[in-house]
Amino acid sequence: MIKLAIDLGSSVTKIFKIGSGIVLAEPSCVAVASGTRAVKAIGQEAKLLIGKTAEYTTIVFPVFEADIVDGPMAAVMLTYFLKKIGIGRAQAKRSEVLFSVPCGAETELLDRYARLAAACNIGSFRFMETPFLAALGQDVPLSEADPMFVADIGGGSTNIAAFSLDGIIAGVGINLGGGNIDSHIIDHIARSFNLKIGLQSSEKLKRTVGSLYTGDAEKTIVNGRDVTTGRPRAVAVSSADIYPCVKAFADKVIRYMLLVVAKLPAEVSASVYRNGIFLSGGTAALIGLDDYIARAMQMDVNLADEPQMAVILGAGRAVGNEDVLDAVALEY
Repeated sequence: MIKLAIDLGSSVTKIFKIGSGIVLAEPSCVAVASGTRAVKAIGQEAKLLIGKTAEYTTIVFPVFEADIVDGPMAAVMLTYFLKKIGIGRAQAKRSEVLFSVPCGAETELLDRYARLAAACNIGSFRFMETPFLAALGQDVPLSEADPMFVADIGGGSTNIAAFSLDGIIAGVGINLGGGNIDSHIIDHIARSFNLKIGLQSSEKLKRTVGSLYTGDAEKTIVNGRDVTTGRPRAVAVSSADIYPCVKAFADKVIRYMLLVVAKLPAEVSASVYRNGIFLSGGTAALIGLDDYIARAMQMDVNLADEPQMAVILGAGRAVGNEDVLDAVALEY
C-alpha cells in the first residue's frame, strides 16, 4: 500500500509520500486554450504564464479559497502531479491518501474531495482538518488535557482553532489568505503610483518588502504599465508604501483569532495563554507578522521553522500513524 498525504492548496499543492518525504510542491494552476478545456501547461509551467499570455490562453485555478471550484480541472491537475511523482492510475488504486481540509469542512466539500479522489483513481482516502496537521508539523504534542491554539495562514484561506486530541473546542476556516494582500497591493500601487502591475509583481512585493515593522526601509523596483499613458514604467516601492495593505490583512486575521479565543471556556483559555499561538502557513512568513500578532494578542507566538510546509509535514506524520488517524480523522 502506497501512503500519501496531499495538501491541495489554493496557491500550492504539496504531496508527501511515506518513505520519501515531500515529493512535490507546485502552483495549483492550469493553463488552458481559451474557450476550450484543452490543457497547455500545469503547475509551475502554468504559473510562469500568468500575466504573460495572449487572449487565446486562460489560467485556471481549480482550488480557490480552500474550495474545489472546478472539479474536472482539479482532477486533471492532481492526476498530472501524481504521475509526476511516479503514481499512475494503477499505483493510485493501491494508494491510501490523507487529504488536508479546512477547519469545519462541511459534507459538501468532503463530497467534492471524494469525487476528486475517484476521478484520480485513488484507492482509499481520509480527511483531517488543517489545524491538527499544522500542529503535528511543528512537533506540538497533542493530548486531551492540554489544549493548543493554532493559526495556519495560507495563500487562499486561514484556519484558526483551539483544540486537544479530543477534538476542536473552537475554530474557524475563513476565505482570507495571502492572495488578499496581493490584490490589495495591486490596487494600492495603481492609486499611489498610477502604475498597473500584475499578480506576479504584487506577490514579489509582498515577499521582498512586505513587513509589519514600521521602521523597515527595504525597497525594490517593480515594473508595470502607466495607467495614463499606457507605456511601460518602473518605480521603487518601499516597505512603508505597502504597509497599509499588510496591516489591514493582519488586523483581519487578529479579529478572527480574538473571536475564537472569546468562545473558549476559562480552563482552555488558561492553557492557550500558557502555550501560546502556533503560527504556520506560507503567509505566516510575512516579515514581522509573528511579532505583530504577539503584541495584539498579548501572547507568545511560536512560528514554525518552515511555515509553508507545516501542514504537509504534519499530514505526512499522520498518514503513517493509525492511532492519530483514529483519534482525529474526520468521519465520512
